Amino acid sequence: MSERTLSASPLAELAWRELLSQHTEGLPAAFADGQVSAYVGFDPTADSLHVGNLIPIMGLVHLQRAGHRPIALVGGGTGMIGDPSGRSNERNLQDLETIGANAEAIRKQLAKFLDFEGPSAAKLVNNADWLCSISLIDFLRDTGKHFSVNYMMAKDSVKSRLETGISFTEFTYMLMQAYDFLELHQREGVTLQMGGSDQWGNITAGLELIRKSKGAEAHGLTFPLITNADGTKFGKSTGGGSVWLDPARTSPYKFYQFWMGADDRDVSRYLRFYTLLSLEDITALDEQVRSAPEKRAAQRALAADVTARVHSAEAARVAQEVSALLFEKADPQGLSTAALGALREEIPFAVYEAPAEGTSADVDVLHGLVLLGIAASRGAAKRLLEQGGISVNGTKVTSAMVSNDQLLPGRHLLIKKGQREFGLIQVP
Repeated sequence: MSERTLSASPLAELAWRELLSQHTEGLPAAFADGQVSAYVGFDPTADSLHVGNLIPIMGLVHLQRAGHRPIALVGGGTGMIGDPSGRSNERNLQDLETIGANAEAIRKQLAKFLDFEGPSAAKLVNNADWLCSISLIDFLRDTGKHFSVNYMMAKDSVKSRLETGISFTEFTYMLMQAYDFLELHQREGVTLQMGGSDQWGNITAGLELIRKSKGAEAHGLTFPLITNADGTKFGKSTGGGSVWLDPARTSPYKFYQFWMGADDRDVSRYLRFYTLLSLEDITALDEQVRSAPEKRAAQRALAADVTARVHSAEAARVAQEVSALLFEKADPQGLSTAALGALREEIPFAVYEAPAEGTSADVDVLHGLVLLGIAASRGAAKRLLEQGGISVNGTKVTSAMVSNDQLLPGRHLLIKKGQREFGLIQVP
């Protein structure tokens, strides 16, 4: 990841990418004065980040590319409390061991985006290192005294919960986040906190604490909260679940397909938000959306770029290969071993066992259709075959037997019913 001139301001970059919601008045001058150390906090309530976390991650990326120093804070301590922002009910509290394991997993994911060497080297910190050892008396005396209850109740994160109720545990979250800012200010020279626009109240509480306890100036910057063009919340799969960065939770293929599914009205914004493509490249892709939307060139560029960054260039290539097969009628004969391996996770898969009555070394397609659940019985499978509705390795078949020399790499057989229903068999 290349860096730009030291102390260049990232504000113009964030602005044209539509990633700038608001910032404190003195921030442009702070960037002009020299290198700024800035942090973003990540909640370790799961063992993976999701696509909703990509906006603040890209904020750190742009900050570092402008020559400034990013700090990624994993909330091992605050994660045991839970941020009330944007929630209508209280989180389930988790134990320190679970939070610690989640924090370590998140560290590894963040390392794919940020450089940890050089003059603007990123750093990962965990607020459990200081929050879990501070005493209640010290916290109340040194931090709580600087905030009135009226001040805290006026913040949106608290105000929005007053009708449904907010526990004292979550009520104190704002102070703990403010304490994080102060601690990082003292430990790492951090003078800027960044986050989603729903974090503005928590961020300004940190500015207040640094001003009152240290007499120093600090700054805040927020990113917009992202919604789709249809008004729905960004980051949910077609089934309604979160799209995770961990391949064990969301496979690289499904991750790739999530971005391929971007609405034409959204894809230009998403290219700005989630890639490092230039304005010229994005403008050219915008034109293709208008002139040839059916080619989905912008969606392909978006999906390939983000999948490669989150997983790897090879994972993106394999996802493209699988996508081309399932949606674009690509020739199965050209499938790589890696793509066939990925297919096993995405479509019905079975290991072939010859039927008891069979003696041939060839593969019985009727038996394969039943093994995959594509046909309920051999009789139903036979009717499908006779009606011309079955393809094997990309070719329509009428014979129930396929010879071994027709198998794909890894001794696979791809069976398709109609236009969209696939199954994969591996022959031992």
